[in-house]
Amino acid sequence: MVDQADTGVRRPSLARASAAMAVATATSRVSGLLAKVLLVVVLGLGMINDSYTVANTLPTVVNELLLGGVLTSIAVPLLVRAQQEGPKQGESYAQWMITMGGVLLAVATAVAVASAGLLTALYLGADTRANAELTTAFAYLLLPGIVCYGMSALLQAILNVRGVFGTPAWAPVVNNLVVIATVIVYALVPGEISTDPVRIGEPKLLVLGLGTLAGITAQLLVMVVSLQRSGFRYRWRWGWDRRLSEFGGLAGWVVLYTLISQAGMVVITRVTAQGTPGSVATFNYAWLLSQVPYGVLGVSLLTALMPRISEAAAAGRTRAFVDDVAWGTRMTAVLLMPVSALLVVAGGPLAVAFFSLGASDVAAAGRLGWALAAAAAGVVPFGITMLQLRAFYAMHDARTPTWINVIMVVVRSALCYLVLATVDPQDLVLGVTAAMSASFLLGAVVGQVWLRARLGSLRTGATLLGCVRALVAGVVGALCSLAVLAATRSLTGPLSPMADAWLALVLHGIVVLAVSLGVLALLRAPELKPALQKLRRLARR
Repeated sequence: MVDQADTGVRRPSLARASAAMAVATATSRVSGLLAKVLLVVVLGLGMINDSYTVANTLPTVVNELLLGGVLTSIAVPLLVRAQQEGPKQGESYAQWMITMGGVLLAVATAVAVASAGLLTALYLGADTRANAELTTAFAYLLLPGIVCYGMSALLQAILNVRGVFGTPAWAPVVNNLVVIATVIVYALVPGEISTDPVRIGEPKLLVLGLGTLAGITAQLLVMVVSLQRSGFRYRWRWGWDRRLSEFGGLAGWVVLYTLISQAGMVVITRVTAQGTPGSVATFNYAWLLSQVPYGVLGVSLLTALMPRISEAAAAGRTRAFVDDVAWGTRMTAVLLMPVSALLVVAGGPLAVAFFSLGASDVAAAGRLGWALAAAAAGVVPFGITMLQLRAFYAMHDARTPTWINVIMVVVRSALCYLVLATVDPQDLVLGVTAAMSASFLLGAVVGQVWLRARLGSLRTGATLLGCVRALVAGVVGALCSLAVLAATRSLTGPLSPMADAWLALVLHGIVVLAVSLGVLALLRAPELKPALQKLRRLARR
């Protein structure tokens, strides 16, 4: 066993690293939300925002296909192993990864830019109501970001293995600040983006496209400087690393999982793009907003729980493994259900309060609110599904998560096309978002059944009881909040849409959370105390 001194890397304390990352994550979420709000203010929720959203998604899609799953399943474990062999071996392997990753990303970027029109056609389809030409124009400006996204993720992994956590956590904040500045400049530049015909040389289009690219470039530069300041030396290293062969089978299933997920996103984008203008952007914003609770609470729980689950799996302690998975499932429900209930009832007011300004309007924001409510209904199943998939990975089983993903994507895609055939175009985004949530509920059920078939008893009764308690608490909290809001409105009389939205948002925030926690206490939920302790720790950080 190699200690920290032998690796040549100075490690900060876990508490200090966790605190720094918590503050950075919170700042990143707030600045990212501000950037999204400003984008809606200047672009609205219409055709231009649809085109920008689809084009801005393409670099992340290509990067995810190339490095996303492979980075987490192969690169990081091998980086850790190489670092444990000694500082020279760790640095040499990191140099090799940067060389090979950079070449791969550069080639992929060149091919993607040359195929921008084909990528747009793939995601929008022939029946789209979105503007394919404008999307392609944005894609030409944004696809070079593939290199930046991929290298940022790779350098973050190297920095984390070397014990540097603060800078990688703050780098996205720099990206968000550049995007915010870009939106401000966009608003100040005279003129507008023409949609018929599309002119790629228009100042506003160039400002928005190149400014967004500058944001992810700035994020990468922060990583580059940080890695260099940690003592790392950049060198070209070529050849094949024999250690990669050990992970070949796992990587294949992880890459297949990623391909299936992206195929599902193609279906969602194609279907949503056949709705009224702004549907793609509305879905994107609803999904991102619904993921905030999981990003703060669910990921924190998963990060703390995975070492225990992995250790139990490696040691063959099946009972401890089952207990940890069952406890994690119940904790996920208790942590996320109150916030999910809050977003279900407060989705509309939240959207109107933040996304009905400038070029947007109350009607478009209201539709976003309904989509957010539909997405929020799937937050808890999503969190449980992610925990179950990580449990399979801890058992060195990448095949089962892939098959579970196949089931979710097939059912989700079928539901999306059913919605397309039966729902009015203006409500299409609501149906697609609901289909997404339903697929995660199915995934959670299938994952539980598959784990039970694999391990035997999973304490399903206790797990189900914990989830039902959380659901009852959330529903009671939501109903009480709606009753309080109705009574308050009868006293205040008619208000402006903005004033009414803020009134509803404040009341829902107070009543839903307070009543949900109170009901959990009355039901003597054993998960409540550790959940509150985790929330207090997050607040202190």
